[in-house]
Amino acid sequence: MAPEEIREAGAEAERLRASIGLTDPRALALERFPIRTREDGVTRSAWRLRIACAEGEGAIVWLDSGAEQAHFRGEGVFLGWPRERLEAAYHALRPVDDSPAFELTQLG
Repeated sequence: MAPEEIREAGAEAERLRASIGLTDPRALALERFPIRTREDGVTRSAWRLRIACAEGEGAIVWLDSGAEQAHFRGEGVFLGWPRERLEAAYHALRPVDDSPAFELTQLG
């Protein structure tokens, strides 16, 4: 990403953080783990974003089910939040990998 794209992404993340309604939210960990749902007979992977803020701790679990709609579930301070608010909070608070993209050197 170019420096101005990183700045714009950071500014957008700050706007989203302000809109989710928590005081001083920060991501503690982003973990990938296996999960099974009632609808499927297979094990899938989900992401669990643990978050701390002045209101307490909680987590947002995101299950991307491919072509279907993604599922979000809130724990702790996020319990009972509607899907749209969970999705906005997840995208605003997840850690951003701003390291340069991996490139293979062309030899020969």
